[in-house]
Amino acid sequence: MADAASQTYDVVIIGGGPGGYNAAIRAGQLGLKAALVEKRSTLGGTCLNVGCMPSKALLHASELYEAANVEFAGIGIEVKPKLNLAQMHKAKDDSVEALTKGIEFLMKKNKVDVVKGFGRIAGQGKVEVEAEGGAKTVLDTKNIVIATGSEPTPLPGVDFEDGKVIDSTGALFLPKVPKHLIVIGAGVIGLELGSVWRRLGAQVTVVEFLDKVGAGMDGEVATAFQRGLTKQGMTFRMGTKVTGAKTSKDGVELTLEPAQKSENGGGEAETLKGDVVLVAIGRRPYTAGLGLETVGVTPDQRGFIANDHFKTSAPGVWVIGDVTHGPMLAHKAEEDAVAVIELIAGKVGHVDYDLVPSVIYTGPEVAWVGKTEEALKAAGVNYKKGKFPFAANSRAKINHETEGFVKVLAEAATDKVLGVHIYGPQAGELIGEACMTMAFGGASEDVARTCHPHPTRSEAFRQAAMGVEGWTMQA
Repeated sequence: MADAASQTYDVVIIGGGPGGYNAAIRAGQLGLKAALVEKRSTLGGTCLNVGCMPSKALLHASELYEAANVEFAGIGIEVKPKLNLAQMHKAKDDSVEALTKGIEFLMKKNKVDVVKGFGRIAGQGKVEVEAEGGAKTVLDTKNIVIATGSEPTPLPGVDFEDGKVIDSTGALFLPKVPKHLIVIGAGVIGLELGSVWRRLGAQVTVVEFLDKVGAGMDGEVATAFQRGLTKQGMTFRMGTKVTGAKTSKDGVELTLEPAQKSENGGGEAETLKGDVVLVAIGRRPYTAGLGLETVGVTPDQRGFIANDHFKTSAPGVWVIGDVTHGPMLAHKAEEDAVAVIELIAGKVGHVDYDLVPSVIYTGPEVAWVGKTEEALKAAGVNYKKGKFPFAANSRAKINHETEGFVKVLAEAATDKVLGVHIYGPQAGELIGEACMTMAFGGASEDVARTCHPHPTRSEAFRQAAMGVEGWTMQA
């Protein structure tokens, strides 16, 4: 690599996660001179190193382990599986290493300079990078893209302690299966990682402040989803607030109280003991030491950096991904990345956040895109609904994965699809068809009258679309 400090870049991107590295790739494709600054020794950010990728590796492995324990005998496969947790972790780590090397290759392919170290803005058009040994380099650039992502949100009164009170990263590297894992937060991260350790043998209790799981999820889906996880063995304490934690050599004791105390003084505090507590109450933007003050940018009270078409209030400074508004999802950051670089290159860039899908990779999965029923009712939108159970889907029945349903919401007057909600097998894969339909402004009839392969789970989506106009055929 040429001396990074001796040249002026078209764009310097701070943060090598899904937002940052995709921005770098797009910059290279469009002929912009780009540098990517990353404080980790590997690229890929939280998602690839300690988030989406390793968690999916453990979800996949634990799902196979549970299938071998619970389902195999019923379909004529007799085995007695033995858990080798160290090997499971090794397989996960090997996959992550291969992916990070893939990102390094993509940087070279697209002629992006990778500068390892902690990046901070040092005034307009300048990014200072401090390497691990303390050496500092200043990069001159026409544009700066902030892609620093997010970090786990701590819970007041519950301090992190290695191996006992942990965040999502700690939950990916536990050296042994906890006897009793307490998960604080019934969102995506808590339910996915709770599922991993329950399958591997832990008793799992989920404590949630709100009265339903999966914040932002359609209410009907959330109810069915929680019921399904309870059937699998998870215990839920909903509408419950954690007020403190005490650790001892044999575990952690949490203090709980009702989230909404009754007026007559009911709902006294109680304690809940476990050997490991996972704090998974969400994530917050990461801007520590970023030097925002040098260009006059101030985050809001929650730490987010405001933007107008990805522009901050400072000229030549842009922001994408978790550190700004919109869904805090890796694929949203990737969309932001393409849009911001295209704008910098003088093209048109845009992201429709209403069409960013969400997925929870439990078993079964949950996926959704667009509006929930509650949102449509609150907005006074006249809509129709089609719903189809996986219990009536041939492929799901044959595969013994009949839990859940597909729900399609369409505008009553125009039949335009407004939202699709799936709780069932491979929901994360199925939701892509819904995204595409909605991106083209499609109607439920477009899906209902499109031939789908048989037998596949995708037919459940088609049957739900038929149900919008009342002609579901297979249930």
